Amino acid sequence: MRGEPSCPKCGGRVRAPGLFADSWQCAVHGTVQPLQPVVPPSVEALAVVVRRARVPVWMPWPLPVGWLFTGVVSAGDDRSGGRATAVACSGPSPLGGPGELLLVAEELGIGLGARYAGVDGPDPGPLLRVDRSPHAKVHAAGRPTPLWHVEGAPGDRAVFAGEARGLWLWAIVWPERSGLLMYDELVLTDLRDAGAEVDLLPCGALSPRILSP
Repeated sequence: MRGEPSCPKCGGRVRAPGLFADSWQCAVHGTVQPLQPVVPPSVEALAVVVRRARVPVWMPWPLPVGWLFTGVVSAGDDRSGGRATAVACSGPSPLGGPGELLLVAEELGIGLGARYAGVDGPDPGPLLRVDRSPHAKVHAAGRPTPLWHVEGAPGDRAVFAGEARGLWLWAIVWPERSGLLMYDELVLTDLRDAGAEVDLLPCGALSPRILSP
C-alpha cells in the first residue's frame, strides 16, 4: 500500500485541499507542503522526484566508494511541485562501520530538514553560528558552499546546514563520528542537471533514517 501524505514537520496526518481550505492542512502546524509517502529506492522512483522538484535534489556524485543510494522523498503536491527533497545514501564510515548521509534541500519554512535533524524548526538559521568560520565545505553544483554545525542536534548524529542555490541545504550524518565525511569537501550534484549516467546509480535497501525521522 502506497500510504498517505503527511506533515513534513511532525509526520502527522494532513487534510487535502477542499471546501474550507485551498491548501494542505496539519492540525498542529496549519498550512504545510505534504510529505509524500516513501517508496523503495530505485532509479525510477528517483526520476519521479527529480521531474517534480522545484528545489535541488542533492546527491554526492560520484558516490563515495562503496556507497549506495538508499532512499528519496519530497514534500509538495502535483500543483506546487516538490518544494523540499531528501536523498539518503549509505556506505562505509570513514572510521569503520556503516554510515548514513541524508541531504535535504528545502524552501524557507518547510521544516523537513529540522525534523530529520532532530532540532526545533522549521529553519536552521537561528541554530547556526555564521559569525564563526564554517565547519565544513562542500561543492554544490560546482560552487564552494560553507556549512555550519547545527546546535542542539541529538548526539547520535552530526548535523550541518548552509545555503545553496538560494535554499537551505542540510547534511545529516549517522553516526555522529561519521561526520568526518563532511570534511573531505564532498562534491554534490543537483540531479536535475545530471545526465544519463544516473541510470547506473547503485541502489541499496531502503534507509530506516528516511523512513522514520
